[in-house]
Amino acid sequence: MSPKLPTNNAQTITEFLNLHKTQMAEDDSADSYKFAFDDEAFLSRRETIGIRFELELLKPEILLKEHGIEHTITVFGSTRFISRERAEVQVRDAKTSGESEAAKKALLHSQYYESAREFGSLVAQYNTTQKQAADKLHICTGGGPGIMEAANRGAFESGDKTIGFNISLPREQHPNPYISPGLSFRFHYFALRKMHFMLRARAIVAYPGGFGSFDELFEVLTLIQTKKVVCIPVILVGKTFWNEMVNFNQMVQFGVIDEADMKSIHFVETAQEAWKVIQEWYQLA
Repeated sequence: MSPKLPTNNAQTITEFLNLHKTQMAEDDSADSYKFAFDDEAFLSRRETIGIRFELELLKPEILLKEHGIEHTITVFGSTRFISRERAEVQVRDAKTSGESEAAKKALLHSQYYESAREFGSLVAQYNTTQKQAADKLHICTGGGPGIMEAANRGAFESGDKTIGFNISLPREQHPNPYISPGLSFRFHYFALRKMHFMLRARAIVAYPGGFGSFDELFEVLTLIQTKKVVCIPVILVGKTFWNEMVNFNQMVQFGVIDEADMKSIHFVETAQEAWKVIQEWYQLA
């Protein structure tokens, strides 16, 4: 009996685009005669995955340079947090005990949304004091709702450029409305999206979040630990959450990380404290 091992454990772009085997065959001249760069079916083949990787790396790189974006602050956090205003509406409109409990939790967690919104505004306000584009720091997020929306919103409301790196998901994640025109990008591959999170990042600010936020955070910490990138400040907002979720000091005591690995990690409570860490790290005026 042959083992039923998968030939590929990835959701390929052909499956994402719902292309069928018959569409990939190119049996007639109408298909084979197309320019390669104009042939969606050909570009979606498994053999061309390297080309798609290169395109997802290159497109944002070129467009960000055209917009003068050289330095970013990447903000991570839960997609589930909402603004205080929306949470207060939920509390007011709750009709059942379950709805009331969920609304109260949303109101409690809205403090993180408002903090990320304030942080985005603080960064934008700093940029107004800088004449050269090369001296500015721009808010960069995953482009979706929650903390991502809040950070983009704070910068947008203060009149600054703000960036969103969205990702294709089974339940499609739509870009939030606070990303600047021309700076909203869509990725299929998480790996390429993560590269762009880091390529221009001069700091990471992480709010409470779930699997995705932890994945992104520990990817950054691993890159710093292994010296694949220069050491940058990694700022964790919400001391209680982070200390309950991850006992970094116990990891040091257990010997699985070194004390030196903690040098880039900063625990803060407020947006102002997060911004102060960055100011002091880079000696910003």
